[in-house]
Amino acid sequence: MRRVEMKNSRFRASIVKAAGLALALLIAAPIGFGAPAWAEGENPVLFGKKKKKAEENAASWKGSQTGGKATTATEIVANDARGPMLSAEGAARLNAALAKYQEIVDSGGWPKVSGAKLKKGAEGKGVAALNQRLYREGYVRAEAAQGEFAQIFTSATEDGVKRFQRNHGLAVTGVADTATLNQLNVPASQRLSAIRANIARMEDYSKDLGNRYIIVNIPAQQIEAVNDGRVYSRHNAIVGRPSRPTPVVVTALSDIKFNPYWNAPASIVERDIIPRMLSSGSSKVMEEMRMKVFDGVGGPEINPDSVNWRRAVPDNYHFRQEPGGDNAMATAKINFPSPFGIYLHDTPEKQLFASGSRFYSSGCVRVEKVAILLNWILNGQDGINSGRIGELAGTEERLDVNLVNPPQLRVTYLTAWTNKEGEVNFRPDIYELDGTGFVVGQPLPVGETSGGQRYVLKPVPRQLASVDADEADGFFWFGSRVNSKAKSVAASVKKSAISAKKAGASSFARLMQGRDGDGGPTWTENLTNPLKKKPVKKTAKKDPKKDADKKKLAAAKKDGSAAKKTAATKTPVKKKIASSDEQTAAVKKVEPPKKPATAKKPVEACKPGKDGKPVKDCKPVAEAKKVPDKTVAAAN
Repeated sequence: MRRVEMKNSRFRASIVKAAGLALALLIAAPIGFGAPAWAEGENPVLFGKKKKKAEENAASWKGSQTGGKATTATEIVANDARGPMLSAEGAARLNAALAKYQEIVDSGGWPKVSGAKLKKGAEGKGVAALNQRLYREGYVRAEAAQGEFAQIFTSATEDGVKRFQRNHGLAVTGVADTATLNQLNVPASQRLSAIRANIARMEDYSKDLGNRYIIVNIPAQQIEAVNDGRVYSRHNAIVGRPSRPTPVVVTALSDIKFNPYWNAPASIVERDIIPRMLSSGSSKVMEEMRMKVFDGVGGPEINPDSVNWRRAVPDNYHFRQEPGGDNAMATAKINFPSPFGIYLHDTPEKQLFASGSRFYSSGCVRVEKVAILLNWILNGQDGINSGRIGELAGTEERLDVNLVNPPQLRVTYLTAWTNKEGEVNFRPDIYELDGTGFVVGQPLPVGETSGGQRYVLKPVPRQLASVDADEADGFFWFGSRVNSKAKSVAASVKKSAISAKKAGASSFARLMQGRDGDGGPTWTENLTNPLKKKPVKKTAKKDPKKDADKKKLAAAKKDGSAAKKTAATKTPVKKKIASSDEQTAAVKKVEPPKKPATAKKPVEACKPGKDGKPVKDCKPVAEAKKVPDKTVAAAN
């Protein structure tokens, strides 16, 4: 028996030792930063061939990045040699390119380039294939691919590689590295399909552009401000990840909000804020995040410690982050009319602009060096210049400016466009929309369809946030959910929340809940059927005096002279909702009617007399039935 105990003891000790070693290795492991959020733990729900295609697309995009660093820069353009991505002539140029690429495909396409890294001075069959490949697409002249120079990496080859890299969003080095070879080996037929898919988009986006307009190109992750056909500035942008795509809109800007509030969507409240409050303390977390909690949008501010957040319904509360500090909107927010509830804004996470793959957001567009764009948009309106913009950025002063002469805005999806020289620029079809007929609207998460379509033209009613591990990537003030206690709390919150929501919501339904990475509006503007929540039941406090009265009434009933009972059903009434320019649209606190409850016995209306019998002709008064208000959604 003693031997068995010793063996068990040694076995337990070995288990503890192994666990300790594993924990030590986990702690010692370096934490990577450069990989895109959607590439790790953020993959959408995919099936069969669509999953394989999406994985190949993602691998191609990752492979096109050099060291994970940004290959484009934010700058005021001194000499616009390339021209804007979108112009009135863009569709005609693409049509001309279509004929050229059709000829290339018809003649057998272009050769595949294999081998290791190729650079100036290299020679051999690999270089010969590279020269032929560049020649077929027009990046070098015939003499560079024929005769004595056919197998030599010359200065002409280097120049052709640089132009190719620039037109494909790669690091411009002149060296045919792995990322460059990956793009060189995309089949000519695929490039032809991309051109064909973008002609209709170019035609639609270029309508009524005017002299001043802003282009947001989602696949390129870039923004351009254009004056009279010339690019004034280019900005790196952060756009929606494949599981939360940025919608395409054609509109004009409306207003700018300096130092705006951030209204946290219910999904973020549920997945991030509440677990952190339960883990670290409600008031402490609200103070750290500079947030206030209100009893519904437009309701009074409440003490966060007064709520049982394990049972609370997130939609019933309004979490608002004050300006300044780590506010998710940072210094400014640029608004425009859109049924999809997105906008352009600054961000405190400026380090993300250094990444080569910037598909991080939940649909809204984050702008690098937003002050340059703000100054261009305002164009001196109300005396606001770059100096005043810098001054506002250094304070927490709230200022809203309605634009008098707003420029046009095009949030586009262009995977192919031409420059002034007629060379075609290509970007990966990150949302997998080429060949689907997509021009404008809301792309669905990669791998999903609605009625056989990869996109919808109108937003759908907001569904309740789903606490899904793959979607819960968090935000900068949450770190990466490293706290195991917070994780267990999140699981507890998830279990409580599921009982208050409809089961089986798709990731598309989660998409439509609002732009939760960006504090965007929820998707219920002008919609009348949002999902309602069950109110949290409150336990009534006992009143000894009332209990005594009830006992007396019960005794009087036994004498056969008790008054008739009148059932009363009390229905909660939704609080009045106040819409404000500072508030992002959100679903208001709405509680559905409860089931008719058994009437409470009247207390004050018919007290028994001294003899214990009720007063003659006394009848209890029933409470009036209340009718719930209609569901209302406020827009920002």
